[in-house]
Amino acid sequence: MDLGIAIQPSYLKDVPVPGDKIEFGDLSVRFLIDENFGNYMEIQKWIRGLGFPDSLKEFNDFESQITLPNSIDTIFDGQGDNIYSDGVLQILSSDNIPKFQVNFKDLFPYSISTLTFDATDTDIEYFTAEVSFKYTNYIITNTRGQDL
Repeated sequence: MDLGIAIQPSYLKDVPVPGDKIEFGDLSVRFLIDENFGNYMEIQKWIRGLGFPDSLKEFNDFESQITLPNSIDTIFDGQGDNIYSDGVLQILSSDNIPKFQVNFKDLFPYSISTLTFDATDTDIEYFTAEVSFKYTNYIITNTRGQDL
């Protein structure tokens, strides 16, 4: 999280003051790819739908499956693509008991890693991928949903 600063000019010295816009860093998640590639393909389809698809049908299919969040919906009168999703990341204790939740608002993926195929590996190597998301805000809560 980055608040940024503004500079207040003074005849002796410019004075830094707190800014007014918060910038959030990206959410990066590394995950195991399931044996049917389902989780990887869902994110890939989401990114392809946001970008320049191969055909108009691909764009229409993507557009018909989603709706805009309320904040954006009022700006565009319900027209356009829903590119956002809310997400929850649970933070576990050492005993794998949920302790906290990070609730992300208006997530969308913008990058997913490539897959590396290596036929020379002798050990079992599980496919993993990393996906990066942008979002508008996050709130940290306890497991009962109360803000910290």
